[in-house]
Amino acid sequence: MINRFDVEGFITGFGNPVWAETHEPATVTAPAVKVLVEAGAKCVGKLHMDELAYSINGENKHYGTPVNPAAPNRIPGGSSSGSAVAVAANCVDFSLGTDTGGSVRVPAAFCGILGFRPSHGAISVSGVLPMAQSFDTVGWFAKDPKTLRQVGHALLQLPYSDSKQPRRVLIADDCFKLSLIPNEDVVGAVIRSVQKLLGRQVLQYINLGDFIRRNVPSLKELEKEISNGSPIGALTLLRTAMQLLQRWEFKENHQEWLENAKPDLSSDIAARVQAALDMKGDQVSLVQQIRNEARFAINDLLKNDTILVMPTVPDIPPKLGIKADFPDEFRARAFDLLSVSGMSGCCQVSVPVGEYNNVPTAVSLLAKRGSDRFLLDTVLTAYPTIQEEAKGASDRFSAEAAEMAKEKGNASFKEKDYKKAISHYTDAIRMDENNATFYNNRAMAYLQLCSFQEAEADCTKALGLDKKSVKAYLRRGTAREFLGYYKEANDDFRQAQILEPTNKTASEALARLKKLLI
Repeated sequence: MINRFDVEGFITGFGNPVWAETHEPATVTAPAVKVLVEAGAKCVGKLHMDELAYSINGENKHYGTPVNPAAPNRIPGGSSSGSAVAVAANCVDFSLGTDTGGSVRVPAAFCGILGFRPSHGAISVSGVLPMAQSFDTVGWFAKDPKTLRQVGHALLQLPYSDSKQPRRVLIADDCFKLSLIPNEDVVGAVIRSVQKLLGRQVLQYINLGDFIRRNVPSLKELEKEISNGSPIGALTLLRTAMQLLQRWEFKENHQEWLENAKPDLSSDIAARVQAALDMKGDQVSLVQQIRNEARFAINDLLKNDTILVMPTVPDIPPKLGIKADFPDEFRARAFDLLSVSGMSGCCQVSVPVGEYNNVPTAVSLLAKRGSDRFLLDTVLTAYPTIQEEAKGASDRFSAEAAEMAKEKGNASFKEKDYKKAISHYTDAIRMDENNATFYNNRAMAYLQLCSFQEAEADCTKALGLDKKSVKAYLRRGTAREFLGYYKEANDDFRQAQILEPTNKTASEALARLKKLLI
């Protein structure tokens, strides 16, 4: 669990050393932690988090950045970064985190694991350092849906009930258009899974932004206050309302300590904290009204066992150390998506769905507030099929990307840039190591550079995949002839001639080698 939960006898550090220095050890363990220990879990430690839980990056300038096991050169996501990384790295079976604006869902998506944000108010946040009470939740991570469900049942104290199937599955079309990840295969994996498990009749499509604009009338008033005359999207307005209320509540919770302790904060978090401290209270009643309207409207949309499908985040995790454009652009698009459950109080689970550019991708399933058991049961049922469909989609994407890399290699070869051709063919092999043509083509480029041993090895690999490849026999024969392995070269050219009796290259080579072998 991250260092935001009280454990008796330990200081709750909140991701900042000054906070730890200015607070005493906890005298009582948080109920969320206690109930899990009583259910048989073992508490093995506290984990890193973003300072004051005010970031979704997962980076911490004081304690370092946990390494994302799924993409080591990219950020792990936050603020519950340590918890997500511990699960993704198989250090623990599950881990607790907190989710105010997205701090479980984002790192779950970035690390390729399951992350559950429960209905707001469903789990006690007593003994958890407050960030913004209107949105604070205790969430958790797991690698498999059975563990996710088991932890959820313990935390939520759910009585037994029969599991229910979704009666309607809504695909938020406009939300997927916000994503920079090609979503045909990502959302397609979910759609195909729904069709297999429940049938086509349960699937419907919705423009969620249009629905919110129609059913949350107070957004118009906010738009008047913040717009410079240009129209603002409904999801962006919803995100703005959430961020304003979050700032206000953060200020109410921590202004006194911030002004007295004057902690050293990273620049991006310091800017957010200052924006919170500078906020006036004149918009609070309006954004609270927007929250109330959104809560009613979205929960009404999801009544009668409905599941909403949307992206968890709008892009793959940014690379480590990128500061220039990431905060504003990525955070804005991310919170357009994350604000839906934040402002509605709905439960949401982030589910890994294959990879894009060798980095995890995810989708989210949402259910109405109070339907946590229903959502956990849905994930348990649907997860294996979603993973199966995602793997098929990932394999198709890899095959297409590999073919594209091969074509780039062919173009470089024609331009006689053989080193570049080898690089492209190597990329193709990395994406599809069972394609004989890729090894054959790389061998051809190696021959041009007189790299005969590498060419021989590639042809041998190609023949292991396709024993009737005439090109592989010819190119390996050529490599072996230059290496002085005349008998082996002769055997290769002979086999090429057997497979293709009219092959002129094989005939000429055999005639040439005949003189050398006398």
